[in-house]
Amino acid sequence: MQISSSRDAVKIFREHFDSDEMDYRESFFALYLNQANKVLGIKKISECGISSTLVDVRIVMQAGLLCNASGIIVAHNHPSGNLKPSSADIKMTAQIKEACKVMNMTLLDHAILTSDSHYSFADDGLI
Repeated sequence: MQISSSRDAVKIFREHFDSDEMDYRESFFALYLNQANKVLGIKKISECGISSTLVDVRIVMQAGLLCNASGIIVAHNHPSGNLKPSSADIKMTAQIKEACKVMNMTLLDHAILTSDSHYSFADDGLI
């Protein structure tokens, strides 16, 4: 499948998030794309508690390197239902974006999901 919008990416992410835990536990996934924005793979990076999840940027990048990705889209859910990115979300996005630059990849988007909606850093001009 080719990704041409945040909605395309969110559709794929929703297939992998556990819908029973969307409003209960935070999870973080990364979607890996080739130069034509076709999906190479998806990986669950972490799954933690009710209000946070730990993300090791090296794990995000490792999978990207192993599948020869050109682009990465990341996503996590907010069990609270609040779509606004936290300061930690913004900081983590900046760290992943910087790591992508070093590896000659592009961070294309970071989506925040709730059970019925989503927020896109790219759509909002934050990437």
